[in-house]
Formats: sequence, structure tokens, C-alpha cells
Amino acid sequence: MKRENLTDEQLLYQWASLVLPYLSPRDLAASACACRTLSLIASGVTSRRTADAARGLERYPIPFGNATASPHPYSYFLYTPHPILSPSPSSSFSQSWGGEGTRGSATDCERLQGLRSCFGGFEVGCDCDRCEEGRCSCWSDMELGVLKECGENCACGLTCENRRTRSGIPIRLKIVRDARKGWSLHAAEAIRRGDFVCEYAGEYLTTEEAQIRLKTYDELSLKGTISPALLVVREHLPSGKACLRVNIDATKIGNAARFINHSCDGGNLKLLLVRNSGSLLPRLCFFASVDISEDEELSFSYGASAIKENSLPCFCGSANCSGVLPSEET
Repeated sequence: MKRENLTDEQLLYQWASLVLPYLSPRDLAASACACRTLSLIASGVTSRRTADAARGLERYPIPFGNATASPHPYSYFLYTPHPILSPSPSSSFSQSWGGEGTRGSATDCERLQGLRSCFGGFEVGCDCDRCEEGRCSCWSDMELGVLKECGENCACGLTCENRRTRSGIPIRLKIVRDARKGWSLHAAEAIRRGDFVCEYAGEYLTTEEAQIRLKTYDELSLKGTISPALLVVREHLPSGKACLRVNIDATKIGNAARFINHSCDGGNLKLLLVRNSGSLLPRLCFFASVDISEDEELSFSYGASAIKENSLPCFCGSANCSGVLPSEET
């Protein structure tokens, strides 16, 4: 159909179908009040967003469950399947989410993943056609919470057994709203002990930037205006002294792992540092520490808890719950 033969309403529908998926929830709600056409399109965008938090960028959709129990049917953030370097303050990113007949926005995903300059670039890797345990320079057993895997420059293919964590989230998950905890991540299928569950994806931060953001997030959390998802992990030498601090912030840019809550009893997930040959920075990956049933909430320990001024309450419900969430200082 030629453009000049389209009615004003048809032109509005075409324009809105392209633009509304880029809007924030607040702007989307405002546009829905303008007219019936925009209201219908906005409703469809909201429905598709609720159906898949991953924007079609993972193997399986990750829906927001029991969304009707909340005034906000979904949580809004930019999705990246893998960790990225923190964008500069002047960078501007947008990501289409909830458009008709689309499975993810490849262009926006590529823009985000273009920041992953920390992966590769060293031309280091094995020359095995296929890696087997004990027969590959990149293969290692879990030691001190660190796992070693093949990287982008290794000669083996994506089906290599030593690339367990490089193809995104391999299992079905769902995001569920809890009256006290807020959003939480649940298994949508049974998971066996030792299985890879997901990576903690977000922005790599310097320690200085992480400390600045933590201070801001603490202030906003007390006001109930934000749910921060900044994870700080320290890699230790055998002597026990910290040798590397990894800061990944999934508050604004992240993946489904940002919804994993704390449990004072350690939860059902184990967090491991994964090093890929040729990569400068380690990745943070979750593995099932026990057999996990379908519909069971996924959780892990954020660290040791200590009572301090303005501590946030913990609602994990475990028998040894301390009553407060761990803070970065602990």
C-alpha cells in the first residue's frame, strides 16, 4: 500500500508501533492516554514486555509471573545477555522492547555488546578441535571458587564441553512478584545439582565508580525508589588476601540474574568466578548447589550480615535469617 493512500489513523498506527516499544513505562502510560489507537498499541507493548523480560535475546522467554498482583506488571531495564564495560556518561542507549512480531532487537543488543572489549583481544587460547577433561590447557577443575573455560580465540567450536557458560541461559526461568521481597527469580523447570543456571550480567565498574553508585543506591533504597543490583565479589589468593575485586552493576543494564534474592542460609545457588582464555576480566556465574524443583525460588548468599544504621530488612524466611540484608562493607 502506498504511503499517500494511508489514512491518518493508519499512519499513526505505523509510527506508534515503531516508537512506543522504545518508551519507558511512564512515557508509555502517558502516550496511552492520548487516543484509542495509542492505548491499544501501548497495551500490546505492555503485554509482550510482561511475557519476556529477555526481549527474545535468550534461548527461552523469561516471563513476569503473577504480574497482576503489582501496579507495575514488569520491571524496566536494558537487557544484555553478557557483561559489558560501563558506558561513558555521555553514551545514550535505547532498546526496543515489546514490539509486534519481533524477537529481540539485534541492533541494540549489538550496541551494548560492542562494549565487551574486555573479552578477547589477547589471541590466547587452545588449539584443540574438541576439549576433553584433562586434555586441554583451558580445562580446570573448580579450585577456590574459580572455573576455567575456553575463550573466543580457542580453536574448538561452540559445542565444546568446556564452554558451559558461554551460550546464555540454558534453562527456563520466570520472574515472580513477592509482596515483601519484590521481584524474585524462580525455576520454571527442575534443575539438577551442578547445572549451570545463569551468568550475572551487567556493567563492569571500577572500584571508584562502584563506591559512588553504592552510596547513591543506599540513599535511594531507603526512600524505596530503586532496587539496586550491584554485585561485588573479591577473588582471593590461597593466602586469603584479596587480589581482585569484581564489580558488576545490573541495576540499569543486566539480565535475569538481577532478580536473584539473598538467603541467609546460603540459598540453592553457588556463585563461581569463570575465567575464559583470552579474557582479562572474570565472569560471575551461578550453578545449582542442590537439586532445585520447578517453581522453587532461586537464591544465594550476598555475604555475611551485620546490623548497622539504616540496614535494609531481609525477608528470606530461612531458619537462621539475621533480619537484615548484607551490605558491601560486610
